[in-house]
Amino acid sequence: MAVSLRARIGALAFLWGCALGSAQAVLPEFTQPKWRELSPQQREVLAPLAGEWDGMEAFRRKKWLGIAARYEKMTPEEQQRVQERMREWAKLAPEERRLAREKFKTLQKISPEQREALKQNWQDYQALPEEEKQRLKEKTLRRPPVSLVPPPPKEAPVKRKIAPPAKPATPAPASPPAPEPEPATASTGSSG
Repeated sequence: MAVSLRARIGALAFLWGCALGSAQAVLPEFTQPKWRELSPQQREVLAPLAGEWDGMEAFRRKKWLGIAARYEKMTPEEQQRVQERMREWAKLAPEERRLAREKFKTLQKISPEQREALKQNWQDYQALPEEEKQRLKEKTLRRPPVSLVPPPPKEAPVKRKIAPPAKPATPAPASPPAPEPEPATASTGSSG
């Protein structure tokens, strides 16, 4: 018995849909290689992160692997800077890393003019003699830290109009009864 072309296409479409549905239901877990699975070149570049690599989230490992892949194309100065920053990053406590990420996100949101001004300030600072840098560091340590992230707005206290307490219902003082009108006296017509 011959099956029509339309029936075959329908059956294929059904099977394709079933295959796609099951493929979407079983997505592979997003993983990145463990430290022992890295190439020798990757391990050399990422050496400052060796102690924490296997405990790192997959998306963070992926970011560092991207840096390692670009490492060969960097200038020696850039390579040295990357290595220094990795060593500094590895020394940071989790809370310090969280703050650093927040600052980075904030800096990404500022205008190009503000970013250029910050860059210029940093270059000016780098050009200072070491004694002046040390003096500025000490001065900065004495004052409270300044955040690049503005504090959340303070909620104004809700002002409620409070009605004065109700006075207890007391009966009104009894007033003396109104005097009764005196009966009208008839005047007698006697004279005398």
